[in-house]
Amino acid sequence: MLPPSQLASQPHITTPALRSPRGLATATSVLLGVAAATDLFALYAGLQLRIVAGDILDRGSEEIDRTDLLYQLSGYLQMSAVLATAVVFVIWFFRVRSNADVLAPDICTRSRGWAIGGWFIPVGNLWLPFGVARETWVASTQHAPDGAWRTVSQWPIRAWWGTWIACLLVYRVGTTMAGHATTPEAVQRSTDVVMLADALNLTAALFAILFVRRLTAMQHRKATEGPHASV
Repeated sequence: MLPPSQLASQPHITTPALRSPRGLATATSVLLGVAAATDLFALYAGLQLRIVAGDILDRGSEEIDRTDLLYQLSGYLQMSAVLATAVVFVIWFFRVRSNADVLAPDICTRSRGWAIGGWFIPVGNLWLPFGVARETWVASTQHAPDGAWRTVSQWPIRAWWGTWIACLLVYRVGTTMAGHATTPEAVQRSTDVVMLADALNLTAALFAILFVRRLTAMQHRKATEGPHASV
């Protein structure tokens, strides 16, 4: 045993502790639902724009301006919902990743800081958060009753991330087309592509809700029942 003088000089070691992600999960799910609602509104606005562009010569200037304002409003609402959701989602994501260090410290290959930093690395943000999510999922999975390894399907993660990445790519194509659209037909085509991105974003939001709820439930179950499932 070290003498008191040497004990005082030893670095302080903090033990990570579990923190419930359930409150954050509820807030994240609600905001994801709001984001999905704005996507529905954007689909409606896009449809109206497409209709007006189809017979623009028969439309009055007031109707054209009203449709354009509606479309701009839908984009503003989408952006606001995405920003608010992203902040709370990342906080929840960091919470569950931190819990993974307690539930199964030997599973995660990247530090918990990547649960935040991974989103801000150009190009790398196309797969880094996905890798963090998968490792956190595995760390949150209970073993079988006999202690054997048990695998829980990761399809909610793959569905969420796949539709999210598809949305980003399609939206980039749609906005590029819209920037070069000089005819009613070109406006319709670009609007179709952006509407596809909106539909993908809505789908991604729904899959994200499922991912958030399931992972949160897995961590709660493992924290309260122990590392081995009862059945």
